[in-house]
Amino acid sequence: MKNLLIIVFITIIFITTANAQKVFSTNHSNLADVKVFVVQHENLADLKVYKVKHSNLTGKNNGVWFFTDHYNLADKKIYFVDHSNLADIKVYFVKHKNLAGWRDKSKKHFMY
Repeated sequence: MKNLLIIVFITIIFITTANAQKVFSTNHSNLADVKVFVVQHENLADLKVYKVKHSNLTGKNNGVWFFTDHYNLADKKIYFVDHSNLADIKVYFVKHKNLAGWRDKSKKHFMY
């Protein structure tokens, strides 16, 4: 019974945190889970991103990101590329949280 409770507890923790958008920006492309290109115009983006200052304000794959300084605390490691054709997703940073979200939902799997 004790082992079952532990398994249930760990499963609940995993389910509630699995989609958090805590990201770490790495300087090495081979360490990244996702390659990202920042576009200059909103209509060219796959994802509109809003940066938050506290990790408890992150979204669940909805474009609300917290940039962590520690590799091991991130759910996704990203690498910013210089050319759009090298990117998995293209992002545009918005100034208001309510503007964040996916424009191209076919690319949503990259951030799960």
